[in-house]
Amino acid sequence: MSQPVAECGGYKNITATGAVSTGACQLIGFYVNNTTAGTLVLRDGGASGTVMSGTITPAIGFHRFPANVGTSLHATIAGTALDVTFFYAG
Repeated sequence: MSQPVAECGGYKNITATGAVSTGACQLIGFYVNNTTAGTLVLRDGGASGTVMSGTITPAIGFHRFPANVGTSLHATIAGTALDVTFFYAG
C-alpha cells in the first residue's frame, strides 16, 4: 500500500530578483504576500537560464506551480513591487 504524498518543503521569501534555490529542486508553488503591479518570470539555471513561465502578474494568495527544476530556480521580479514566498522540495 502506498503512503500519502505530503506536499511540503523549504521556503524562501524574496522581494527582488534573485536565486530561490542554488540547486535542483521541485517547485510546489508560491504565495504572493503583497504586490502593486509586480510581475514574475521563473527560470531554471540562473538569471540567463531557461524560462519556465511567461511573465506572470500574480494576485495576492497561493499559486500552485508544480515543476521539476533541473539546475537552480531563479525569479525575476519587475514592476512596482512584489513580495513572494516560494515553497520547494530539494
